[in-house]
Amino acid sequence: MRALGIILAGGNNYMMKELSRKRAISAMPVAGSYRAIDFALSSMTNSHIQTVAVLTQYNSRSLNEHLSSSKWWDFGRKQGGMYVFPPTITPDNSFWYRGTADAIYQNLQFLKQRHEPYVVIASGDGVYKMDFNKVLEYHIAKRADVTIVCTESREADLSRFGVLKMNEDGRIEEFEEKPMVSSSNLISTGIYVIRRRQLIEMIEKSGEEDRYDFVKDILIRYKNLKRIYGYRMDTYWSNISTVESYYKTNMDFLKPEVRDYFFRQYPSIYSKIDDLPPAKYNPGTNIKNSLISSGCIINGQVENSVLFKKVFVGNNCVIKNSVILNDVYIGDNTHIENCVVESRDTIRANSYLCGEDGIKIVIEENNRYVI
Repeated sequence: MRALGIILAGGNNYMMKELSRKRAISAMPVAGSYRAIDFALSSMTNSHIQTVAVLTQYNSRSLNEHLSSSKWWDFGRKQGGMYVFPPTITPDNSFWYRGTADAIYQNLQFLKQRHEPYVVIASGDGVYKMDFNKVLEYHIAKRADVTIVCTESREADLSRFGVLKMNEDGRIEEFEEKPMVSSSNLISTGIYVIRRRQLIEMIEKSGEEDRYDFVKDILIRYKNLKRIYGYRMDTYWSNISTVESYYKTNMDFLKPEVRDYFFRQYPSIYSKIDDLPPAKYNPGTNIKNSLISSGCIINGQVENSVLFKKVFVGNNCVIKNSVILNDVYIGDNTHIENCVVESRDTIRANSYLCGEDGIKIVIEENNRYVI
């Protein structure tokens, strides 16, 4: 493909509350065996993009460990490959990334040294599958300066999205970033296609004027000066920037049509593989409409829940409508409902955890082995 990829994976989102204390949003576990960034990386490798730069910053240790080998996404190649760019102190700059545009600006030399005519920019917190070749073909056919991938949202609250309005030709006429009230339900997915030289020019001008945000300081600022078009996406897309959306996205994978779309239909989603045994279901176990990952040992009842890798469920436990992250130990006679349980938690026996008014985040600091 005649494009290189940039994945913006460095931001922190306080709407994720305690879940973002130990990891970047892009490293959040999704659908039992994946991380959020896997969906953007897989879409790029499936679109035959050979060179991808991942810009990391906040709480990036877990994300960097996940990206330690590029072979899982087929980026271990002689030409191109995957590059991870954290903020770097130089004689000219000692700042962290101050925004999405500034993150690209601080790695502008990488863009200048490449030869691909186009750039695909994506955020690391989206859950989707996309053929970027189709977006590029649309971009070229419209002779656009920038193409924004957009989708229609069914959510009532659009205050965390960029909201668009397009004319009949597909050109964007209005663009509001995170409006309190909106008359349109067409939102940006955070995926953009732009000519490489055009991007360099815009980013350099933005940097000279101390403007740091790609959406506010480039897309919205230039919407009447540049040919900015929207490409409608009609397949599954979700953003995990809040606790509620993270919970809902994982619950979506309990729907047969969503599981079939991501797990069975070509192209595939790739991730770093752990050598774990298959899940073990002991006598008396009762599982209903749940996603159980490898390495789990189940002794109780699990219903409408997603259990990630290496979860132990004790005797007489009841887990309903919950997301249990990696390596959680749940003691006997425990009831968990409407919760997201943080990874490596140890839930004492006879505990009762229930989200009464929304989703409850459970973080326990108990010692697993007591002498």
